[in-house]
Amino acid sequence: MPNIESAIKRVRTTERSNELNSGQKSAMRTAIKQFEAALEAGADNVEELLKNAHRAIDMAETKGLIHRNKADRDKSRLHAKMMKAK
Repeated sequence: MPNIESAIKRVRTTERSNELNSGQKSAMRTAIKQFEAALEAGADNVEELLKNAHRAIDMAETKGLIHRNKADRDKSRLHAKMMKAK
C-alpha cells in the first residue's frame, strides 16, 4: 500500500476503473455468447441478439477496452456466422 496521499487515491480510482471495465467486457462476452447460442438453437430473435452484440462490442471499443480492429473483426465474424446459418 502506498504512503503518499495521491498514490492512495490513485489506487482507489484504479480499483473502481478495473471493476467497471471488467463488467463492461463481461457484458460484451455475454452478448456474444447469447447470440451464438441462439444461432445454434435456431431461435427467432437472432437478428436482435446480433444487434445487441454489435452494440456491446462498440461500447467496449469506445471505452478503450478492446482495439478498433478487434471490434471490427468480432462484428464481422458474428455477421458471417449468421449469414452462414441462413
